[in-house]
Amino acid sequence: MAAVVEGTESQTGATVPFVNCEELVRIYKIADLEVFALQGLDLQVERGEMMAIIGNSGSGKSTLLNILGGIDRPSAGRVSVGGKDLLKLSRSQMLRYRRDDVGFVWQNPGRNLVSYLTVRQNVELPMLLAGTPSGAGRRWAEELVERVGLGHRMGHHLVELSMGEQQRVAIAIGLANRPALLLADEPTGSVDNANATAILDVFHRINREYHTTVIIVTHDVRVSSAVDRVVGIRDGKTSVEFLRQPALPASEQGGDERGAHQEFVMLDRAGRLQLPHEFVETLALRRRVRVVLEEDRIVVLPQEGDVAAEAQRRA
Repeated sequence: MAAVVEGTESQTGATVPFVNCEELVRIYKIADLEVFALQGLDLQVERGEMMAIIGNSGSGKSTLLNILGGIDRPSAGRVSVGGKDLLKLSRSQMLRYRRDDVGFVWQNPGRNLVSYLTVRQNVELPMLLAGTPSGAGRRWAEELVERVGLGHRMGHHLVELSMGEQQRVAIAIGLANRPALLLADEPTGSVDNANATAILDVFHRINREYHTTVIIVTHDVRVSSAVDRVVGIRDGKTSVEFLRQPALPASEQGGDERGAHQEFVMLDRAGRLQLPHEFVETLALRRRVRVVLEEDRIVVLPQEGDVAAEAQRRA
């Protein structure tokens, strides 16, 4: 896992994670219907961490990204980034937050790039809008372009770049105002394996060298295998978490220098958890289950009669 530094200290003296979401709810009203995009989601991310969020379409992961980026606000719950309570920021404070504290990388790099500007000018643009002196802005832009491996493309335009190169420029643009948090929405979704590897290498380099916290929303298994922590969202809640375990000794690891991920089911503040869907179906779990404490483990059992009824139904 990426190096972790101390988080923000709360008024009670407890250390608060860099990104802290507690029981987030987001409700959208469509015609006369209310759609729950988030239903009590909890998430903590430490400063300097690089992690991925996965989930099916409609699970709430893009809604979460928009809330963390200050584009949307939750209907209920609490969310803070770097000690800033996003629910208490005024409109002008939120604008400064989006400009200075958080960077975005979209699946379509065209959302980040201006076609008639060169690579360096694209990276300079957010700094010019923020009032950064031109000399300092140019030097930082050139450093970022070098960091994403495109120093030889400094004066090129959008049409002269491949999709993978455009995405790496988009990462540099997202870092232009030196944000502590970088959010990426499906950054490898439109590129081939070689370009996906190059893009992930850039994220790792940025995370390591600048200690930028990186959160990637993705369906791409290539991303999931490249980070140390993956959080799965289902039905608007965090449901599972995959943590990379320490690597085996060289004689036992079969050439793989990194440990494998181990899956954990998430337990929320109220003691609720989401069982894997395949477990629910296999055991025919319905509205009620029995929970039994057996020494050092908790056993979940279907209600008596449910298994027989389900077997009869399937027959």
